[in-house]
Amino acid sequence: MASIQEKKHGFDLIIPRQNTNSDKWSRYQSDIIPLWVADMDFASPIAIKNAISDRLEHGIFGYTSASSELSNSIQKHLEKNYNWVIHDQALVYLPGLVCALHSCVRSFSNKGDSIVVPGPVYYHLTKAAEFSNREVAHVSMVTDSTQRWIPNFDELSEACSKENAKMLLLCNPHNPGGTVYTVEELNRIHQIAQANNLIVVSDEIHCDLILDSVPHVPFASLNDDAKNRTITLMAPSKTFNIAGLGFAFAVIENPKIKASFTKMNSGIIPSPNLLGLVAAQAAYEKGKQWHSELIKYLRGNRHFIRSKLQHTPIKFYSLEATYLEWLDVSALKLENPHSFFLDAGVGMSNGKDFGNPQFLRLNFGCPRSILEEALNKIIIAIERLP
Repeated sequence: MASIQEKKHGFDLIIPRQNTNSDKWSRYQSDIIPLWVADMDFASPIAIKNAISDRLEHGIFGYTSASSELSNSIQKHLEKNYNWVIHDQALVYLPGLVCALHSCVRSFSNKGDSIVVPGPVYYHLTKAAEFSNREVAHVSMVTDSTQRWIPNFDELSEACSKENAKMLLLCNPHNPGGTVYTVEELNRIHQIAQANNLIVVSDEIHCDLILDSVPHVPFASLNDDAKNRTITLMAPSKTFNIAGLGFAFAVIENPKIKASFTKMNSGIIPSPNLLGLVAAQAAYEKGKQWHSELIKYLRGNRHFIRSKLQHTPIKFYSLEATYLEWLDVSALKLENPHSFFLDAGVGMSNGKDFGNPQFLRLNFGCPRSILEEALNKIIIAIERLP
């Protein structure tokens, strides 16, 4: 693998993560480049590191509550970037979003109820329903005329109209498809949810990772009805590479829904990590410049992937957001694409986990030299096919 001496600045800097208990880098043997879990190989903004360092100097790390400054920083971030004005009473702080997905399902549905999930999609949306013995109503994602992944609206309408349908789990921006839903698409989804009186859980954790000039519109911001039936899940973790610090939040503007959600969490889901609170505030208050540079670098990586692999049978689709390519490798006619490329030295996410084994999810949130090495391995493996 490329030496750390090759690059010494910015996002090109290679920071060794072996032997740091990194989930991403400890999963495979050292000769395999890990491009799977949504965890970037970039150092977080210096403002976050400084804020944590300052807090560590205090030396006491007891039970800690979120500050009003953190609430203000989140509110300002949402208003400035998404024109979404919320009250601080709507915020619920969490140690992560996965636990929140599971808690939502258990809070607002019963065993045997149907949870509607458009997919392929991030697998914890479906697991949240399956682990609670709910019925999963799978709705197909299809491509529009511009190769954007969107729900099959006929299937969505049918699934949501079933008598036992209680909840719609939405992922926007979509993981792994990379779609940023338009206002028209969100309104169409809302009309279906409203007509069938469904709770909507909108996973919007990738909303700050938009690569194209398209706006992210929080589902709950559409109108008053959407506001009152939606639980919005967000976090700075993917954007600022601080997932290990354990901080996320929900925006729940309906007091009754919020009360039910917090009651379910009580005694089960802990408060966020103290350092996670510190990091989140620093990210939202002082991470703008770093974030802007990150988006530029990720755009470059997206272009680099598509240029390098343009002459292979791998098919690409629109990718408006995230640092996760959803690669269609079906033309290679591989029995097990994930294992094939793992043998070639590249560890990507298995599309089977998301709902389609003929796809692979490639995390390009890494220095370009690492990405280039991985892409070269992919190309060589394809060229060796009979």
